[in-house]
Amino acid sequence: MREQDPKVRARNFEEVACGYNLEEALRESDRCLMCPDQPCISGCPVGINIPGFIQKISEKNLRGAYDILTETSLLPAICGRVCPQENQCEGVCTVGESLEAVAIGRLERFVGDTAIGQGWVNIPHIEPNRFRVGVVGSGPAGMACAADMAKAGCDVTVYEAFHQAGGVLKYGIPDFRLPNDVIDAEINNLKKLGVKFECNTLVGRLFTIEQMVDELGYHAVFVGVGAGYPTMLNIPGDSLNGVLSANELLTRCNLMRARDFPNFDTPLPIGKRVAVVGAGNTAMDAMRVSIRLGAEKVYCIYRRSRTEAPARAEEVHHAEEEGVEYHWLTHPIAVLDDGKGNVRGMRCVRMELGEPDESGRRRPVQVAGSEFDFETDLIVYAIGTNANPIMGQTSGLKLNKWGYIATDDSLATSITGVFAGGDIVTGAATVIEAMGAGRKAARAMKRYLGIRDESLPYASGGATLFGIDTRERNFARVRVA
Repeated sequence: MREQDPKVRARNFEEVACGYNLEEALRESDRCLMCPDQPCISGCPVGINIPGFIQKISEKNLRGAYDILTETSLLPAICGRVCPQENQCEGVCTVGESLEAVAIGRLERFVGDTAIGQGWVNIPHIEPNRFRVGVVGSGPAGMACAADMAKAGCDVTVYEAFHQAGGVLKYGIPDFRLPNDVIDAEINNLKKLGVKFECNTLVGRLFTIEQMVDELGYHAVFVGVGAGYPTMLNIPGDSLNGVLSANELLTRCNLMRARDFPNFDTPLPIGKRVAVVGAGNTAMDAMRVSIRLGAEKVYCIYRRSRTEAPARAEEVHHAEEEGVEYHWLTHPIAVLDDGKGNVRGMRCVRMELGEPDESGRRRPVQVAGSEFDFETDLIVYAIGTNANPIMGQTSGLKLNKWGYIATDDSLATSITGVFAGGDIVTGAATVIEAMGAGRKAARAMKRYLGIRDESLPYASGGATLFGIDTRERNFARVRVA
């Protein structure tokens, strides 16, 4: 895929990847073998009919490709950009066994972008019912659940703590990887389904989950607030000026537009020498944002090797092209003070890899006598996130030992009528996995409310009442003349 030149893109927030044109998409779609066993579908967390939509592209039927995609994926333009396809659908692509795998994600993005440009949206006939559904959090899990419940005829309201909808898609992913215009277009499609968004509404402070059920009159509630509470290293000097989390850096820059200061009045500490601790996708975003904000040097500090880095290979490569300097097998043990309460550097140790740990990656072990000081004036931690404690502090929801919401297999919580899914249940995962959780919860919510799931075949072979299988547990409207 065509990309901006690294020297140019390192000074702007425009999207790095330029996307396919029709000719490129047709050429790539022709590489698909249309395998009879379709391993790519089983590799997709939501089971998109990948050969089906690719075949439509090859036939130049882009609307047909969009129709197939949106049968299972709510956000094709988003997932095509940020999903780790190399570990999912493309990772099991038959073509990839001998050649480069078919670029499924890039083709999905092409179709999604075409749909946005043409104004396509698939809105089914919706028969309103009496049920009101509340969704807490407007990230991918919340949006997926809201869409399915709206299509089922429910009156759906989504509550978002920030001033714009989109959740982690808006605050956590920079425009050069996922433009805000794309997110807004997908959110507008939800509004066309009748979904309402209430921003600047922090559930757990303005009202509780229990109040949503008891006082606000919601028949079912879905909690998809993500897990954005940052993890810190808890080493000496963590509280110095110049130490912050990647979530804070990215939220200030992306959602609160600190990158456009002083046109937007959000302050953001800018370091000349920025050290980002971690090597996941969030770390890559933080480093690349720092470059665009004017840092002279940006370093990646990671205690394992490049092979174990959890970020997408594409992100590691892009960051390197833009000037990030990698320090593998390096771990901070203290933040150094300049005597005025500010950061002047880090004390680090060298690491070597030992036996694999529970994650399957080789465990880093400190090398004796390898301490050294590293000069930096801004340190950003990107070493993972935790569940925000607000839900646990303000409701009776049962939590697991890590503070995430405990659910059963159907994503039902300990409060009747309340369901949860996404990162607040599983911990950090991908956008498409969060969407899958939102859709799974929606299916369970429909069963709870007695709404027939239109995606399931009609039951047969059981007792009937007025010709309807009693296991349907549904009702029919009768109009009296």
